[in-house]
Amino acid sequence: MKLRSILYFIAALLGDANAVSKNRVGRRVARRAAGRAAGRGMGKLFK
Repeated sequence: MKLRSILYFIAALLGDANAVSKNRVGRRVARRAAGRAAGRGMGKLFK
């Protein structure tokens, strides 16, 4: 599981770098926050 978590972390960093290069950081932050909120809601719903 450690390798997978490292790969996901690298993918997130690359996505952040891509957003910075395209000046779309605000969109990315908003979408990540919305995704986290949705994930938490689903977790509570199916607990």
